[in-house]
Amino acid sequence: MALLDAAVVLVILLGCGTLGLRVRPLLSERHRSREVIDFVQLVVAMLVTFAALVLGLLTSSVKTSFDKVGDDLRGLAIQLIQLDRSLREWGTIAQPTHDLLRAYTAAAIATTWTREPKPPGDYYPSEAPPGSGSELESPVTDDLLARIELAIRQLEPHDPMHRRLQTTCIAQFERLMHTRWQILEETGSSISTPFYVVLVFWLAIVFASFGLNAPRNGLPYTIILLGAISIASAMFVILELDTPFDGFFTVPSQPMRDALAYLSR
Repeated sequence: MALLDAAVVLVILLGCGTLGLRVRPLLSERHRSREVIDFVQLVVAMLVTFAALVLGLLTSSVKTSFDKVGDDLRGLAIQLIQLDRSLREWGTIAQPTHDLLRAYTAAAIATTWTREPKPPGDYYPSEAPPGSGSELESPVTDDLLARIELAIRQLEPHDPMHRRLQTTCIAQFERLMHTRWQILEETGSSISTPFYVVLVFWLAIVFASFGLNAPRNGLPYTIILLGAISIASAMFVILELDTPFDGFFTVPSQPMRDALAYLSR
């Protein structure tokens, strides 16, 4: 999707540059005077400044959001390990709950990072139903989490230590769920479509002006082409970073795989 959007931007920018090249010979001499050209360049310089600021802010914003998802994912992995440690302290009676937690971790990896190798074994559901969601959320993982919560609450403490341990497990599970939902909220697109359209409109005007003022030889045409490719690639990176679990730039699955390795000991 991001690649398609970037290709559309590239076509728009090149089309506007070509339009500027085609329109210039049709202008009358008074429209090509030095005063008119200077004025056009002044307005274009203003648009270039605005567009550069917006592109810089967008890149910074989506990169910060991308890094935040990665940090929260590491926090989720740590919370899985902490909950597993508490279940192990409970004893063999909590082994089924531990197995469910391990199955959830493996299923989350398999259904979220679908382009990566799945965790070995057949102890977890490795496929999410079509159209069931994405990024750690699907009926498969939701069902496992519901079963884990029910199993924790059904543990029967027989002494003060186990009562405190059950309270700890419930609190740890609630923190885990809070982090999970926080990640799901952060993975939604933060780029407003109308704002994106306005930015492309500014860039289209800038490239039309480039074509309007470019000398008639191969080098300026090449520079316009390279400029359009550069802007389109910047838009591609922005759109890719805005979807941290899809595309070429994805949040690494290693923290979850490390947690699974610990749970499998």
